[in-house]
Amino acid sequence: MSVVSELLSQINEENLMDLLERYRAFGPLPGIALTFLKSFVPPLPTILIVGVNAAVYGLWAGFLYSWIGIVCGCLATFLIVRRAAGHPYFVRFARKPKVQQSLGWIRRNAFSYVFLLSLFPVGPFVVINIAAAIAQMRLRSFLIAILFGKAIMVMSVSIIGHDFTRFIERPFELIYVVLFVGLSLWISKKIERRFTREDEAKPAVSPERQA
Repeated sequence: MSVVSELLSQINEENLMDLLERYRAFGPLPGIALTFLKSFVPPLPTILIVGVNAAVYGLWAGFLYSWIGIVCGCLATFLIVRRAAGHPYFVRFARKPKVQQSLGWIRRNAFSYVFLLSLFPVGPFVVINIAAAIAQMRLRSFLIAILFGKAIMVMSVSIIGHDFTRFIERPFELIYVVLFVGLSLWISKKIERRFTREDEAKPAVSPERQA
């Protein structure tokens, strides 16, 4: 643990930018890999990594690489846990009364649960993915919630990280970021209602047959 703590303590803006510049010959892979690892190494600072990607690769490329990495990481975690959900450890864990209560709520509000928590640049990403997998959330709903939720979060952080000095000098311009998030939320709620209606209209199926 001390080794991990020491390594994490060395992660700062200067070191990350130096790392990405050093491996620039590998194209987008370093930027994608860093955000991918966030789903498996929770202490990694999401805001810092996404911001540095935008600063090094440019706003749109940095946004794309961070988004791809984070979405792939979340999806990998979800699929791994769902595959292992039948393991005795997960079965015992899921049978606990408090866990059962939480899982019941997640099943009823799966899309909103994943989407809304995906908007925050800090938070228990791994726990969100694991809970959605154990609750047998539909793969399609999980992927759509992650795609849109992470897109909003990554774009917001990328805009600020791409030109951080500008927002320090003109903080009122943050209103554009807020408006972007607000518009994205409005659009996503429309999408959420559509998929919620579709899921409610479908007959219930056993977890083994869910996509």
